[in-house]
Amino acid sequence: MKLSKFKFELDSKKIALHPAETRDESKLMILNRSKRAIEHRLFKDVLEYFNDKDVMVFNNTKVFPARLYGNKEKTGAEIEVFLLRELNREQRLWDVLVDPARKIRIGNKLYFGEDDLLVAEVIDNTTSRGRTLRFLFDGPYDEFKKTLYELGETPLPKFINRPVQPEDKERYQTIYAKHEGAVAAPTAGLHFSRELLKRLEIKGVNFTYLTLHVGLGNFRSVDVEDLTKHKMDSEQIWITEDACKVVNAAKDMKKNICAVGTTVIRTMESSVSTQGYLNPFEGWTNKFIFPPFEFSVANSMITNFHLPYSTLLMMVAAFGGYDFVMEAYRTALKEDYRFGTYGDAMLII
Repeated sequence: MKLSKFKFELDSKKIALHPAETRDESKLMILNRSKRAIEHRLFKDVLEYFNDKDVMVFNNTKVFPARLYGNKEKTGAEIEVFLLRELNREQRLWDVLVDPARKIRIGNKLYFGEDDLLVAEVIDNTTSRGRTLRFLFDGPYDEFKKTLYELGETPLPKFINRPVQPEDKERYQTIYAKHEGAVAAPTAGLHFSRELLKRLEIKGVNFTYLTLHVGLGNFRSVDVEDLTKHKMDSEQIWITEDACKVVNAAKDMKKNICAVGTTVIRTMESSVSTQGYLNPFEGWTNKFIFPPFEFSVANSMITNFHLPYSTLLMMVAAFGGYDFVMEAYRTALKEDYRFGTYGDAMLII
């Protein structure tokens, strides 16, 4: 499978800059694989496609305010720092991306906030853009974290080309977000409102949760034509025994198991037995899924409309069938579906 197979023309006007007014009222495209049919609904109509004892699997990761703006010592040059993950709590060490990267050297100090509320020192160059920062902060850890997050901004992806607004703090987060550690939202879950979850629950649909801390690798461009040569960034995952029990019981009963988002699919496919059962796991995954791929656990999935050449589109094409998914994308462009993080949704059954 080649990278060029995932090319399509996407006018930037089709990328949603804002979320739908109500979470569950974005458009929903239904892809019925057995009938090779496409339907157009609203997201809240997802209720009609699930029954008693079906299971929805959600990613309960929580996005933290990962984007900081600061200044370099002496020159005062503006610098953007993107927090990727905490490396050492006691030493206040963080793995970060800096932009522009070429001007930042080991030993440089960076200043953030009014009156230089926070100071960081560059102690390592890990990649061309990546750095390790040590934050110089004397107070207790809780105070440091509070200061860091107050200075940080909701990390909207760059293709949402507008300033961050107050509503983003709430809307760039699923309503069931629990375990902090993601720098990007698991976007399929953004469509679920409390009312919709309640109605699904009343219908008898079971919910279970796993965790994948979404990293920036989702937005990293693929720069090889032969997809077998692309390496995904590793992301941290947790699958509990409870989640396994719920999913495996549904599998035994031949019930519908719906993965809410590509991150859920990737997490589940990273820890399956040879019989296709979900195993508990805590660790890292760099699984890259593209067509053709044999899925073991989920038999339906909810996802957004992704950008050309993205690894997310490749996974969806593997799940829905390459030709059918690309046909659906052509339909979405004609029917004015909104693309990207804040865009519309697709249910593949």
